Amino acid sequence: MTTIKKRAAKLDLKQYGMLMALVAIIVLFTILTDGKLVKPMNISNLIFQNAYVIILAIGMLLCILTGGNIDLACGSVVGLIGACAGTFIIEMGMNVYLAIVLCLLIGIGVGMWQGFWIAYVGIPPFICTLSGMLVFRGITLLILKGMTLAPFPAAYQQLSTGFIPDFLPEMVLFGEKIKSPLCLLVGIIIAVGFCVSQVISTINKKKKGYETQPVLLMLVKMVAISAVVIWVFYLLSRYRGIPTVLIILGLLLVVYSFFTQKTVRGRHLYAIGGNMKAARLSGVKTKQMMFFAYTNMSFIAAIAGLVFAARLNSAAPTAGQSFEMDAIASCFIGGASAYGGTGTISGALIGALIMGVLNNGMSLLGLSSNLQQVVKGLVLLAAVAFDVISKNNLIQLPKFFKKNNTANL
Repeated sequence: MTTIKKRAAKLDLKQYGMLMALVAIIVLFTILTDGKLVKPMNISNLIFQNAYVIILAIGMLLCILTGGNIDLACGSVVGLIGACAGTFIIEMGMNVYLAIVLCLLIGIGVGMWQGFWIAYVGIPPFICTLSGMLVFRGITLLILKGMTLAPFPAAYQQLSTGFIPDFLPEMVLFGEKIKSPLCLLVGIIIAVGFCVSQVISTINKKKKGYETQPVLLMLVKMVAISAVVIWVFYLLSRYRGIPTVLIILGLLLVVYSFFTQKTVRGRHLYAIGGNMKAARLSGVKTKQMMFFAYTNMSFIAAIAGLVFAARLNSAAPTAGQSFEMDAIASCFIGGASAYGGTGTISGALIGALIMGVLNNGMSLLGLSSNLQQVVKGLVLLAAVAFDVISKNNLIQLPKFFKKNNTANL
């Protein structure tokens, strides 16, 4: 039990530390850019620019949980799916929704191909997905013949660049015009729902005899997160409302958070990453779970590919290059362990937001892309170094985190 407490404390420290780092980065760039970072239009742009990173990070986390494994092919799958969407919709004139379904099925097929070699043949994930990165990029170039297909119809672009229609009349709040009251209402509902879920979860844990986080910490977390959610939706309501892609992100985050934290198969992923041999002896079907993790990664990459192609309004041969690096970095920055078995969907979201805010903030400041790469690389190194050092017990945790603190963020 003591070991479990220590692990939970370290996880909480990493996640809360990254959350505080995100807040600090936002405040810093807000000051440096004279408030441009938090302008309503820029908040929408942040969502559009980083949607694909968040989507890929969700799938990548499941791979990392199985033992620190990564998928190097997901960026190429993004490009491949974009090429397929362009061919189906632009060249063949296929129905948009039928084309989307076919693209998702292709993504699943690609994942099953990689999952088979990794799970049942035993090829190391790094080698297999490196091969996939080359193969699927080559297929993309063959499909597009080195050319870009454009434009997509408006119905398809709605996936990534559209907004949810608002049926409520405009209003004025705090002296600011609210163009989308529905957006603000949704933000309040989400904040209330989050608080209720936290209270219910704590009550259930106490009934089952589990240790819970301190009440003060829970209240601070509820107030802080609720305030941020309402503030973000307030800013969005002053522009054009809820981006369509935000609905896609929300559904994915909720579904995969529930899967990893509340289902048996989700917990099996953590068990495999903790100790695959022990998990196998405990009855976990390790091969099936590895197969699922990599099939799911390509399915997620297919969704990201559809979203990214819609945002670009084109299918380009170079689409998706280096996207896998952003997804991997987001997971590790968000608290996933380089050894596997540790990490959460919310942590991956925080990591992706840190990467996104860094990119956007430095771009607003006019810093070169070369310097941006340096900064992101150092942030990733620091996050992984923290994980390695904390596992070696070289960091002494504050007493506040050591006592009764076993709940994940």
